[in-house]
Amino acid sequence: MTDVPRRIWLARPQTDEAEIDEIRGVMESGTLTQGPKVAEFEGMVAERIGAAQTFATTSATTALHLTLAALGIGPGDEVLVPDFTFPATANVVVQQGAVPVLVDIDLATFAMDPADLAGKVTPRARAVIPVHPFGLPADMDPILEVAARDGLAVVEDAACALGADYHKRPVGSIGLAGCFSFHPRKSITTGEGGMIATSDATLAERIRLLRSHGGIRQGGRFVFEEAGFNYRMSDILAAVGVAQLRKLDEMLRVRRAVAALYDRALEGVAGVRAPGCPAGSSHTYQSYVVLLDPELDRDAVIARLAGAGIETTLGTYALHAQPFFARSFGRSPGDIPSSFRAFVSSLALPLHAGITSAQVDEVVGALKAAISSA
Repeated sequence: MTDVPRRIWLARPQTDEAEIDEIRGVMESGTLTQGPKVAEFEGMVAERIGAAQTFATTSATTALHLTLAALGIGPGDEVLVPDFTFPATANVVVQQGAVPVLVDIDLATFAMDPADLAGKVTPRARAVIPVHPFGLPADMDPILEVAARDGLAVVEDAACALGADYHKRPVGSIGLAGCFSFHPRKSITTGEGGMIATSDATLAERIRLLRSHGGIRQGGRFVFEEAGFNYRMSDILAAVGVAQLRKLDEMLRVRRAVAALYDRALEGVAGVRAPGCPAGSSHTYQSYVVLLDPELDRDAVIARLAGAGIETTLGTYALHAQPFFARSFGRSPGDIPSSFRAFVSSLALPLHAGITSAQVDEVVGALKAAISSA
């Protein structure tokens, strides 16, 4: 079978001369590693979400890992995570020698189900990592209630959600810490990169120490107090972030406008549930993820859309159905039902700033055709 050229991409980063100008300034400065541009980028994110401290990292994964390390999470501890998420959310728990406790989701939002969370807390639990799926805030108030009741640290996996709000609170500033991603599929990008935000002074000091090898500068040299990490962002990547962050509001406006076009085009389409946005929340639409009826073969739909030159993919993964987690924690596919349903039936449609109204109509028309032949 001949490959069909992609005509409508799933996601594409939006860059222009502003990013090139910022990079040029860094290259001319001679400071290429963590330096003043990182500090500028951190300050811009801190101001945006109202956090006292922000720390740029190499990715959202290292941001999450660094936060758990700074909290002292380790062997014998449990950390509750949603089962429907990219594996990084749980991998960082495993990397600390702790146990990820997999929590089911609310199919209406794809976010952690607070009721299932409450029933899975044990005396060994130390933290909970709610994910804001595809840029939609998780229902944080009941999660915070469970955390307060059981003494859990709340670390938001806000990888997709910079610029989203939950009841007038910026995502990433609601828990003890929030972690963001700047991967190219996100609303703004640095190529690769992440950020931790916190207003807890004690946690901030631990993060600062561990991010840079566990060293404290004294008398022109380092004294190494801990076995830390090198999770620092470079000034080159931060320069891209500075230029991108200045455009965040416009990028979000465009994404929300495209999502509204999809919402209208999908009205009345049998077999497809468009994503919702509960009252009191704002959505970044890092991805526009629909849920297909269970009798439809989602993977066959993806293949048919690819045959029409339209790139789509699954929403994300049910961790319990992935070989590592199934093998390590005695799980079988379907054990966590709502998450598994989302894993086999969710579909991410193309959404980025370059999508046109005509392309949205083309995608939905091709989706209808793919479903009718499924």
